[in-house]
Amino acid sequence: MSLSAVIAQRLGQEVRRLSPLSGGCIDDVFRAELATGESVVVKSGDAGSGLDLEGYMLGYLREHSALPVPEVLFADETLLIMTHLPAGGGLNASAETHAADLVAALHDVTAGQFGLERDTVIGGLHQPNPPSQSWVSFFRDHRLLFMAREGVAARRLPGRVMHRIDQFTARLDGWIGEPPRPSLIHGDMWTGNVLAYGGRISGFIDPAIYYADPEIELAFTTMFGTFGDPFFGRYRELRPMKPGFFEERRDIYNLYPLLVHVRLFGGHYVSGVERTLSKFGC
Repeated sequence: MSLSAVIAQRLGQEVRRLSPLSGGCIDDVFRAELATGESVVVKSGDAGSGLDLEGYMLGYLREHSALPVPEVLFADETLLIMTHLPAGGGLNASAETHAADLVAALHDVTAGQFGLERDTVIGGLHQPNPPSQSWVSFFRDHRLLFMAREGVAARRLPGRVMHRIDQFTARLDGWIGEPPRPSLIHGDMWTGNVLAYGGRISGFIDPAIYYADPEIELAFTTMFGTFGDPFFGRYRELRPMKPGFFEERRDIYNLYPLLVHVRLFGGHYVSGVERTLSKFGC
């Protein structure tokens, strides 16, 4: 059965046109124009691609926060159908300020423990979320050490770097502490996952949610230059930031997305991990 026929079967509407969209590094992404004139976004992947989890995460954000995300129309392991959100114009200062309002409100959503009620995915990779009372131990064991070992198993992270990561994580509580409370985060907030239209944010896509120290989200937004001064200026007005974030903790928290990229792609991302470890004497 063709993809158009599968979409029509799931939605009960004929598909008039199916056009590929950019941005699907793990799965194939399409825009489907329906007989009603409405357009939807369709992601198609192989078994184990995590599209059912992506649907769950989008639904969780819609239920537990006011973050604008697509509505999930259908989700299973190999197919995800969502409402189409407008995009265009880029992240200008106005859009960044609006993003700060939305992200600060998201980070105000809290829970009793770090982690989540179920494991999720990031970039198609398994992301464990066991409930934990300690952020430092959660970040150490289920983010840094877990993803580093995945990189070693995939032969993309050398054993000598794993040894340095072991040394670094043994001293982690000397650099980061326990936040006042767990915050809900989007978890994968790079530029390609933030949609803007007319100087406003129209939506966030491809989440990797869990409850965390919100600084890990803020750090990730700087890794690929997603947000800059307009965002952080407004965010600070809404949620104070502790001293030392840009000088020290940002690099520590960005070790996790670096290790995700090492596991996915290897190459120069290993050098990025090593630079951070050297900065902290490991």
